[in-house]
Amino acid sequence: MAVSRGLLLAAALSLLFLAGADAGTVGVNWGRVANDLPSPAAVVQLLKQHGISQVKLYDTEPTVLRALANSGVKVVVALPNEQVAAAAKRPSYALAWVRRNVAAYYPATQIQAVAVGNEVFATAPNVTAQLVPAMANIHAALVRLSMDRAVKVSSPIALTALAASYPPSAGVFKEELAQPVMKPMLDFLASTGSYLMVNAYPFFAYADNAGVVSLDYALFRPNAGELDSASGLKYYSLLDAQLDAVFAAVGKLGGSGNYGGVRVVVSETGWPSKGDAKEAGAGAGNAAAYNGNLVRRVLSGNAGTPRRPDADVDVYLFALFNENQKPGPTSERNYGVFYPDQRQVYDVQFVLGGRAVGGGLGWQDNGAGPNGGGGGNNAAPSGGGGVKAMASPGPAWCVANAMAGEGRLKAALDYACGPGGADCRGIQPGAACFEPDTMVSHASYAFNDYYQRKGRSMGTCDFAGAAYVVNQAPKMGKCELPSTV
Repeated sequence: MAVSRGLLLAAALSLLFLAGADAGTVGVNWGRVANDLPSPAAVVQLLKQHGISQVKLYDTEPTVLRALANSGVKVVVALPNEQVAAAAKRPSYALAWVRRNVAAYYPATQIQAVAVGNEVFATAPNVTAQLVPAMANIHAALVRLSMDRAVKVSSPIALTALAASYPPSAGVFKEELAQPVMKPMLDFLASTGSYLMVNAYPFFAYADNAGVVSLDYALFRPNAGELDSASGLKYYSLLDAQLDAVFAAVGKLGGSGNYGGVRVVVSETGWPSKGDAKEAGAGAGNAAAYNGNLVRRVLSGNAGTPRRPDADVDVYLFALFNENQKPGPTSERNYGVFYPDQRQVYDVQFVLGGRAVGGGLGWQDNGAGPNGGGGGNNAAPSGGGGVKAMASPGPAWCVANAMAGEGRLKAALDYACGPGGADCRGIQPGAACFEPDTMVSHASYAFNDYYQRKGRSMGTCDFAGAAYVVNQAPKMGKCELPSTV
């Protein structure tokens, strides 16, 4: 079958964008605090069906680890908080634990890391002093079994470990954690070639400050950005700001950048599809926007932050399923991407070029909150178990993703205005949409024209992560982008 020149050009454009970009990976947290979940074997089939190649567990349940054997899915297992003290005090305990819970399943089950505890500082402060010794003993056990090159050791920390996080350049660890715990932990991670695990939830920051924080800023949507006047860096996403606060705190411990080689893995992040009335922003549309936009950003190689623009960040979404036995507010039981019956709560693709090309970049909330969209507690529309994709009728525009960087935007702009066939006369000097004279504005104009001319079909507002769909009219000075051509 003949291949059209347009398809060849589009393929070449994607290669141009992605060449040299080290994309991160996206996994999911597989929690099991529920009484209605499918069998581990069924879950593994679900993972494979949706292209989910990495999972993080909260224990070492044998039935789960056996089900993951020979699946090709990489696994992070966990030493629970209640076992941290024993692992710290007794190297023999750590060795026995590794033999029983890691070596017994490896390599058929591709265990790639051990998470020692989870948010120990916040949820088990009584063992804070034992955390790094426990990590060291688990690592020593892996060394003894010749598994340390393949299996790394880390420990997820919560953002509450920071004494300050705003602006991001002011990030600093709490005094009682900085030198006693975080510095030894970072020394350990650097010496073993491991990474710092961070649980980061923009949802919490938005829900607690909905009158101040823009929802668009929290969901990776177009926004005016936030300038950190101390560093001169501008932020277009709340997650970037949170991660850079951690990077700033790490840098202050390491003096002259001693820990610059320690990568950060986002070990938990997500957005609830349902919440209590006081949980501003909880809703299926916002959850789809947050997770979908994040997945596309990571897989497109755009996951770097203003402080570390070239970083490739791995992310584990929270969570695989809604878990009906989790305590706390309604949101705690509604972070899942899937219902227990294996239907998707909303559509998020875990691979580029999935059946809904463009992934989550087309998602917008159905409700309009005080910051321009979706502050409400909306439920998923009936009929499909989730909200519908952006290919549906109604106003829609394609805009530039400022986080892609000017180089990628220019490449995409040149394609759209050239081989892509977009009418770019409106952004020439003196034309109606020349102002504002910025790369983001001009690229948005070109991308939108291309998108509208292609009938707003799925995949035509993507440009390898340099663009995405919105369904509120973009603001570009006096220039109005059409929703049709």
